[in-house]
Amino acid sequence: MMARVRTGRRVTQGRVVKANNPKTRVIAVDESIPHELYGRVLRRTVKYVAHDENEVSQVGDVVQIEECRPMSRTKRWRVLKIVGRDLLATQAVEPAVDGSGES
Repeated sequence: MMARVRTGRRVTQGRVVKANNPKTRVIAVDESIPHELYGRVLRRTVKYVAHDENEVSQVGDVVQIEECRPMSRTKRWRVLKIVGRDLLATQAVEPAVDGSGES
């Protein structure tokens, strides 16, 4: 029996801008598209609500998302993998350990 191949699913990259709700992330995708008539490049930011099953992504991470079946009224995307971590966000979460010995 052959494995089912998923076709017609868009895959894109974006940055996590909101991670307040459980298993839900808001992803901002920057698009650069040329104007149809004048050819000038327009920058457009689109926000997608994506499902993150394992809750591994944090605000600031660059993630790859894939279009999927509707999971709720607004969730139509799924987080596939984390492409890059936001180093400033991870340093802010972990407290710095210094040898000053203050109590």
